[in-house]
Amino acid sequence: MTPPRHTNYGCSSSRRDVLRWGTLSALGLGCAERLRLQATAHETASIRAKSCILLWLDGGPSHLETWDMKPAASAEVRGPFSPIVTKTPGIHISELLPLTAQKIDHVAIIRSLTSPLGEHGLANRYLLTGYRPSPVLEYPSYGSVVSHMRNRKVELPPYIAIPNSRSAGAGYLGSQHDPFHTEGDPAKADFAVRDLDFFPGLTAERVHRRQDYLRTFDAVQSAFESQQVASDTAFAQAYRMTTSVEAKRAFRIEEEPIAVRERYGSRTFGQSCLLARRLVERGVPFVTVYNSGWDTHENLTLSLRDGYAGAKVGVGLVPTFDLGFSALIGDLAERGMLQETLVIAMGEFGRTPKLNQRGGRDHWPRVFSCVLAGAGIRGGQVIGSSDKWGESPSDNPVTPADLAFTIYTLLGIDPQSKLVTSDGRPVALNQGGRMIAELA
Repeated sequence: MTPPRHTNYGCSSSRRDVLRWGTLSALGLGCAERLRLQATAHETASIRAKSCILLWLDGGPSHLETWDMKPAASAEVRGPFSPIVTKTPGIHISELLPLTAQKIDHVAIIRSLTSPLGEHGLANRYLLTGYRPSPVLEYPSYGSVVSHMRNRKVELPPYIAIPNSRSAGAGYLGSQHDPFHTEGDPAKADFAVRDLDFFPGLTAERVHRRQDYLRTFDAVQSAFESQQVASDTAFAQAYRMTTSVEAKRAFRIEEEPIAVRERYGSRTFGQSCLLARRLVERGVPFVTVYNSGWDTHENLTLSLRDGYAGAKVGVGLVPTFDLGFSALIGDLAERGMLQETLVIAMGEFGRTPKLNQRGGRDHWPRVFSCVLAGAGIRGGQVIGSSDKWGESPSDNPVTPADLAFTIYTLLGIDPQSKLVTSDGRPVALNQGGRMIAELA
């Protein structure tokens, strides 16, 4: 018998809820369907980083072609690329990351991440929650926890994904804490975020009038309800997003100066990083930039460096990341935002120490790398190490639970606190993790 899954996480619907959801539709607010009622959140007292930008490199980036080069190993291990020096003496990274090499004084590299899970979906959820996946309870991702814990003080959602997100959504916290997906490509001239405009035929005046009707409805309905219902955060947010000029402007990346847009590069990833900066600048506490293609089972030279056959200038995954990531770090630093913004770049696992017969590398969770910047952490450092083949951790192994503990701590969320499922079950936010001392 299959164990029950806690997938219906929302509170049971009262008659008022049902009527309100219908009213949301009547208002013509498309985004309201994805921004349902949420209970009052609790903001923590100590917040080291106000916002987090997670650059999710989906598919599993090769640590051996990026952050953890092995130049002394055999050709089948070291691969086709060479290490280069960085701004910090003693730290070497891939030749495909020359711009990041000049910003490494802001960046901490973890070279000893380790996990037992080598399947994309399971590994993805493990890295994005800090919990090993369970068949009976779906754990919330970092962004969903932030959405739950932080009060919403702006017109924008607390958790936004550009253009969408992989698995590991809100889990037992309920769909109201799932990310708001922008969809679309911010690098294109016609980029527009869905659900930010009224339905055809509706004007701002009509929506405001319907809002007045809703207030009247609330006053009458409250006489029939004896129990206080959680504040209508999602409705208010949907209403503000759709009627607020400033909320809409946050997504208008075309308003950025040409020089700034060029700094990030013309490709989707770079412009997504720029959009992420605009969002955290306007108070969004958690933004994920989803970047796919890192599952390089074959011809990694083409995928990672060139981008396409015959390319004269490398526009593959790593040069594109290098341009966008270095621009983001530099831009945040110059604007005085890096100290209060945590930037993370990682995927679900690394790649095999030996190249396969197709010129690629397969899944390898036993050891891999990630990088962090901002939030007051000391840059220009390497945490942990792998062995001479990049096969296993040789020093200071870091688990996904450790990483989660550290991320929550940096965001001012107590990793030892407990959350509660809809059926009243208390669940620890983190299980078995520790603070990564070098990032404290």
